[in-house]
Parts: sequence; C-alpha cells; structure tokens
Amino acid sequence: MNALLLAAVKAQEGLPGLDLSGHPGNNNAIPWTIVFTLTLLTLLPAILLAMTPMVRLLVVFHFLRQALGTQTAPSNQVLLGLGLMMTWFLMQPVLVEVDQQAVEPFRAGQISGWDAIDRGSAPVKTYMLRYAREKDLALFVAASTTARPAKPEDLPMRVVVPSYMLSELKAGFEIGAVLFLPFLLVDMVVASITTSIGMFQLPPVVISTPLKILLFVMVDGWNLLAGSLLKSF
Repeated sequence: MNALLLAAVKAQEGLPGLDLSGHPGNNNAIPWTIVFTLTLLTLLPAILLAMTPMVRLLVVFHFLRQALGTQTAPSNQVLLGLGLMMTWFLMQPVLVEVDQQAVEPFRAGQISGWDAIDRGSAPVKTYMLRYAREKDLALFVAASTTARPAKPEDLPMRVVVPSYMLSELKAGFEIGAVLFLPFLLVDMVVASITTSIGMFQLPPVVISTPLKILLFVMVDGWNLLAGSLLKSF
C-alpha cells in the first residue's frame, strides 16, 4: 500500500500543473478550482434566495396557498419552479449587465478573477439597493459599527444583502396580507351562513374551499397575481 502511494506521488510530481490563468507550474491550481466550484454550487441556493426577488415571490405564493385552503396544491416544486422562472425573467437585465462587465472581459483574459467578482457584484448591488429600505440599511450599518458612507453604493455587501432580504420579506408579507382579505371574507360569509342554518356538524372550510378555488379561477387569479408581482418590481 505504501509503495502504491509513493508511486502515485512520484507520478504526480512528474506531471506539469496548470494555474488558474492556464499557465503551467502550479500543481495545486486544479484541485483548488474544484474546491471553489463545489463551494459555489453549495452556496448557490442561499445566494439565489438572498440576492434575487425569489424571497418575495415564494412568500406571496405561500400566502396564496394558505388563503385558498389547499394544503399541498400547488405543490412546493411547482411554486418553486414558477418562482425560479419569474426570478430569471426579472433578473435578466442584471445578468446581461454582469455578463458584459465581468464575464466577457474575464473570458478574454483582460481582467483577473477577483476583478471579475468586483465588477460583477456592482450591478447586483445596484439592483438590491433599489429595493432595500433606508431603514433596514441604517439598521445594519449601525449594527456593523462601520462609518456611515457618503452614498449607498459605498455600502459593503454584508450590509446590503440582509437589508435587501428584510425589505423583500416586508413587501412579500404586505402583498400576502392584501391577498388574504378577499378569501377571508368568503370564509366569514360561509361560516355565518352555515351557523345560521344550524349546520354545526359540517365544517365551513369544506364549503368555502371549493368556492374560493372557483372564485380564483373565474377572475383568472394566476394572471392577476403574476402581473401584480411583476409590477411591484
């Protein structure tokens, strides 16, 4: 076993390595590239939720399902897929800007990897600052004990990202609360009618759920909801 390990080490020492820029001489370049790529893939869901409109969309979809009274319809996979596609639609201008400012120069070898990250984060930060509330930004600026910047663009990402998430959660809950009201009215009307005629053994939700689904379908609710969400950005 030791002989096999020694032979493998000698064989690796005899092979030229490649660094991140594609030049020979760095044997640790390829393993570190694999580690960085795997780490990025692991953090990709968190990055997607923290820096895109997906938080607001998923919160609104959850409120809609609770308001309709359908516990598992649409399923989580369907709502996640719809939220992902709408996020891609909303973030497409930002992604195009990132590709022009960072990805293309990096592929051409004009800038390094760190420069590409700095350039690529600028459009994303601008997008998040557009929807982050000043109150939330001030909260994390005070919590981080950093000096107040001259302009919002000078804020670090560790301040902008959580502020943006708080603002998106607030917006999602506001839309969800407004969305809940008409369905709550249907529940109250059905409960009062069933109680007044003495139908105590039949739960009101059994009658109100089909009525709410029928009402949602008749007004083309998915189209109205998608249009309202797109107009909120």
